[in-house]
Amino acid sequence: PDIIDQTLGNAFGQSVVSTIYTQRNQYRVVMEVDPRYAQGPEALKDVYIATPNGGVPLAAIARYDYSNAPLSVNHQGQFAASTISFNLPEGVSLSQASAAIDDTMARIGVPATVYGSFQGTARSFQTTLARQPWLILAAILTMYIVLGMLYESTVHPLTILSTLPSAGLGALLALLAFKAEFTVIALIAVFLLIGLVKKNAILMVDFALERERGGMAPQQAIYEACLLRFRPIMMTTMAALLGALPLVLRRGDGAELRQPLGIAIVGGLILSQLLTLYTTPVVYLYVDRFNNWWMRTVRRKRAQAAA
Repeated sequence: PDIIDQTLGNAFGQSVVSTIYTQRNQYRVVMEVDPRYAQGPEALKDVYIATPNGGVPLAAIARYDYSNAPLSVNHQGQFAASTISFNLPEGVSLSQASAAIDDTMARIGVPATVYGSFQGTARSFQTTLARQPWLILAAILTMYIVLGMLYESTVHPLTILSTLPSAGLGALLALLAFKAEFTVIALIAVFLLIGLVKKNAILMVDFALERERGGMAPQQAIYEACLLRFRPIMMTTMAALLGALPLVLRRGDGAELRQPLGIAIVGGLILSQLLTLYTTPVVYLYVDRFNNWWMRTVRRKRAQAAA
């Protein structure tokens, strides 16, 4: 095949065989066949392939037929490729369309030499969907490290992070209730909720730890923190909630793009606000008891080792 390609290229193509240089310019010498011998496919009969034993007519090993062919052949990764475009019907999400295409390709038995890949919005969606668990995990781990350095503790940051599941659950329930898709914009809302929701626990935990340093019992400290920090928590939560509410209620051009952001934020804030005042004190007490038990165990082992 390489020899045939080279022969056809020399016969009907153009190749630079030399360059002539002058004092001012340079001229390329291009070799090509006489145009009168390349007027039609009949010229293929006059093409010979050079071999060590002499020339072999191209007609002895190949033939040509008249048929319909594409004007251009697109390639992707050195393979011939065809692009199939589709639009989503009303009520069908991009994830459902992607799953339907994968199921159809598996059902019709596409050969192993033929494979497909999504491009454009579908490809961006798949890439984001594959990365989002790692992005959320990285955000939570970063917050844990920062809170651990701030409170000089490895356990109390867990109390603060315990508010995140309720926020994520509230965002998902709100999206389901409004029949909104979990788009990239909704994923951004989850990251915003991570920062908005944890401040409720920070207000309570910070106040309770300060009371504990003053000699107050943990149970009384977290109870007083809930009472005295209730108003600041409500003020900050309502400010964030009312700020996201216009995204939910707004209509017009581009509203469908921003609505999942507002719906997820409002749903996450509401459910988190309802549960935080109940779950955070419980988690705080259990974490405090675990921390005390762990410290007693470490001190006892050190005493036994010293004895």
